[in-house]
Amino acid sequence: MLPVTPVPQTPLFLKGVINLRGQVIPVVDLRLKFGLPEEEYTERTSIIVVEVKGMTANIPIGIVVDTVSEVINIQAHEIEPAPAFGSTIDMNFILGMAKTGDGVKILLNIDLVLSAEELGAM
Repeated sequence: MLPVTPVPQTPLFLKGVINLRGQVIPVVDLRLKFGLPEEEYTERTSIIVVEVKGMTANIPIGIVVDTVSEVINIQAHEIEPAPAFGSTIDMNFILGMAKTGDGVKILLNIDLVLSAEELGAM
């Protein structure tokens, strides 16, 4: 994993920034963003760089994930809506669920994971 430079006075889930090919990119830890317990980073911890729709342009953001186990292609017809978890739980950031072999993959709508305010703070 690339070294992450902390940035003072940012939300806990914003781990800092990385220098990727000369571009400074903010790094978000999804565990902390989603209220999951923090885990120590290991040799399997990775940063995946994605582009999020900002107000005026796409914004590259690194997201810390525990591990990358595989890259798969999922067809649109294989995606099912997320089940209802009650009206008090915000699940707008979930694009859907895909059944694969022996499990279920949760598909995130990466554009909705961070709010406009959170993007603006970056």
